[in-house]
Amino acid sequence: MLNRNIVYIIGFMGSGKSTTGKNLASKLGWPFEDLDKSIEEYTGKAIPEIFSHHGEEYFREVESDVLKSLISHKNAVIATGGGTPCYSDNMDFMLETGLTLYLKLTPRQLKSRLLISAGERPLIKNLNNEELLIFIKEKLAFREKWYNRAIITVEGFDPDINSLISIVRSGLNV
Repeated sequence: MLNRNIVYIIGFMGSGKSTTGKNLASKLGWPFEDLDKSIEEYTGKAIPEIFSHHGEEYFREVESDVLKSLISHKNAVIATGGGTPCYSDNMDFMLETGLTLYLKLTPRQLKSRLLISAGERPLIKNLNNEELLIFIKEKLAFREKWYNRAIITVEGFDPDINSLISIVRSGLNV
């Protein structure tokens, strides 16, 4: 059993990690952390600015450092970035220090969500509809080998928060 209760929400961009994480944290009475927001606070820069000025490699290094700094939380729900589990030893770290929850959506479900916020997302801001779907399919195929290592996988399109609470409580033994 873990000596802390941390739930890491993982999944592709647009899968609802932040929304689900906030709802889950609220129901558990725990704090919620959005890893991207924590990175922005740490660097003093918005995510798109970090990507454009420093590149993805720098971003991934900072992301890993900030993720590991959140271990000081005893009880928390942390929404990670879509690529977080796939870089450095982040997935191993999350598996060792908490409960990982993968919000799984199909490429078409992700596309419908991402079309709304594409301009805010550095990796997809210049893609048309067809290019976006191809990008999602390719990235998801690459990333799922990490996502599928999660302890819990749920259909992420419209997860039932009460069922999710039960699953998480059981997984954490709380």
